Amino acid sequence: MKVYELVPGSTRLDGLRRSERPDPKPGPYDLVARMFAVALNYRDHAIITGSYRYNLDHNTIPLSDGAGEVVAVGENVSRFKPGDRVIPTFFQIWIDGAPPKNRAALGAPLDGTLAEYVCLNEEGWVAMPKDLSFEEASTLPCAGPTAWNALMNAGTRIKPGDTVLCLGTGGVSMFALQFARAAGARVIVTSSSDEKIERACGYGAFDGVNYRTHPDWEKEVLALTGGRGVDCVIENGGIATLQRSFQCVGWGGKVTLIGVLAGREGSANPHDLMFKSASMHGIGVGSRASLEQLIQAMEVNDIKPIVDKIFSFDDAAAAFREQTSGNFMGKIVIQI
Repeated sequence: MKVYELVPGSTRLDGLRRSERPDPKPGPYDLVARMFAVALNYRDHAIITGSYRYNLDHNTIPLSDGAGEVVAVGENVSRFKPGDRVIPTFFQIWIDGAPPKNRAALGAPLDGTLAEYVCLNEEGWVAMPKDLSFEEASTLPCAGPTAWNALMNAGTRIKPGDTVLCLGTGGVSMFALQFARAAGARVIVTSSSDEKIERACGYGAFDGVNYRTHPDWEKEVLALTGGRGVDCVIENGGIATLQRSFQCVGWGGKVTLIGVLAGREGSANPHDLMFKSASMHGIGVGSRASLEQLIQAMEVNDIKPIVDKIFSFDDAAAAFREQTSGNFMGKIVIQI
């Protein structure tokens, strides 16, 4: 089968190599899916450039997200049959509740989805949403549960009338925008691009703040909320933006810490949270149950993932370069 592999010690895109592997055969509890689309996350860029925490010691197939069709099942498989459309869960295998100690993620340390076929235990798959294309469904496994858990499962659940602040317009933030709007919340986005802010408003954002033209963007966010602050911050920036997020959050609100897109340098004082009875929650994607919950919400509310750009399998390297550039909204997808 056709695959891409990341070589050990990779620190740049040159570490991504096209290769061939034998077609996988399912074990008794496994299923094999023919993949038709896969999607990129910031995490995938970090793994390839060596800035993520995994030190891979063997050639590894990258990416955690994808969608395909079951072509073979093991003799004891009961959840799926050939012909079913499926997507993998980010963690193999975390079904619900507290995460097991031995959970591992696709793309690192486990082989991922940038391959013609993927073989995983049947418990590591969910049924693909009925009304989505393979390209749309492929975007769900990582960014979807991250946004869903930040809004719905961490701390106080978002409710109608709340205000959510999404930092940036990448995959997690755009899913959060869509889920928050479906819940009846108002959404504010930040971006360095007025064009992206305008597009986000087209997807339902109430307003946006350009942090390049407004370096003290937290003041603009507070002004947009009449000084009250927001009920939830989708904090993708990390320590470099965390102090400003603490200032943006309102009484009883929450900051959901997700990424490090703004870098690893900075400082933050949590006392701002104490005086507001606010909270901070670390979000580490989520369980299979959270992925199934968000799929139900998407089907009921007719939510379609925002796929900005699609690349061919032969142009996988170009897709990674586009991810690095930041010149996109929502998700980048590779067709297989």
